[in-house]
Formats: sequence, C-alpha cells, structure tokens
Amino acid sequence: MVLYGEPSANSATTIAFTEAVKIGGKDLAAGEYELFTIPGESEWTVIINKGSKQWGAYEYKESDDILRIKVKPTKLKEKVETFTIQFADVYPNTAKLQLMWENTALTVDLSTDFDAKVMAGIDEAMKGEKKPYFQAAYYYLETGKDLSKALEWATAAETADPKAPWVKLLKGRVQLKSGDKKAAAATAEEGIKLATEIKNPEYIRLHTGLLAETKK
Repeated sequence: MVLYGEPSANSATTIAFTEAVKIGGKDLAAGEYELFTIPGESEWTVIINKGSKQWGAYEYKESDDILRIKVKPTKLKEKVETFTIQFADVYPNTAKLQLMWENTALTVDLSTDFDAKVMAGIDEAMKGEKKPYFQAAYYYLETGKDLSKALEWATAAETADPKAPWVKLLKGRVQLKSGDKKAAAATAEEGIKLATEIKNPEYIRLHTGLLAETKK
C-alpha cells in the first residue's frame, strides 16, 4: 500500500493511494482525492472527495464526495502549530491516517488486502520455470493456509536443496503443525545433523527446539 498526503495553505489537501483500500471500513478505489473535514464537538466528519485541484474549500461540492466517515477526535498533550497530515503504524496491509492541528487529533484506520495480492503472486510465480517453493511454503505455514500444499512445496524445496538445514526446519514445522510429530521429529534429527556438518549453531538450536516440540 503506497500512499501520500499533501497539506497546503492554499489548495485543498490531497491524498492518494496506489491501490484499493478500506478507509474507516469503507472501500475506496486507488487514485488521488481531496480530503476535507467538518469539525464537531464530539465527532468530526472526514470526507474523501474526487475534487478538481480546487482552491481551498471554496469550490467544494458535496455531490463530488466519494465517502464520508465519522471520527471521534482526541486531545493532544502538546500543541501542534501547523496543520499536519501523516501516516503512522504503517505495515504491508494496514496504516493509520492522522490529522493534527492545535490540540486536536483525528486517526483514521486504513487497510488493504495484502494477502490476496501475495496469493495471486504465488499462483503466477508457480507457472514459471523457477518456482518459489520455499517462500510459498513459508507463507502458507505462517498464514495458516493449506498445510498439505505447504508440505508439498517444502518437500520440493528440500529436493532442490537437500543439504540446507533451513529448508529442513521449514518442512519439520509444517509436519508438526499438520499433526505428524513422528515425521517432524525425523526431519528435525536430519536438520541437526546437517547443521552440525556446516557448524551452524543457530540451526542446531532451532532444530533441537523443534525436536523437543514433537515430544510434547
């Protein structure tokens, strides 16, 4: 999710998104918009307007509103002299839009469907010659998706790189999460052996931990 906001003393504040997002729980298509607010004593209205590079709010048209959301303001401990728009807590699929001026702050939640993009990317990459077996299996494991598919890909990654203890660790974790403790233990023992051969104490530790998990 790539985004930016541009406050200005003269023209309307501009906000842009490079992909579709949810803002305050409402869908908004990718694009550049103008941002307005209507202050209230206990609640403000935040407006996303299609705009037209207008001068301030003088040419604002309610008919051009894309969406409106209600936001409860909070009081700032320290005064903000200049109107500030910023993005905070930015992650791959979420962020917070913050508006601050004097002792008042507004925070609007933003989100995008990052998972759908990753899944589409995996599907497309698997059609190519160089398939990202390890990365795909890791993503499936970490996001709780089809573990049988994750194991298939982890096994394929193991076949391509049989001496890699990190691949063994991934496969063992998938096996353990799938409920196959016996297979996970065998993989962990293989991983300990490989890590010992290349003198990698970190993977010895990780595989030893995995082996211990299989005995619980």
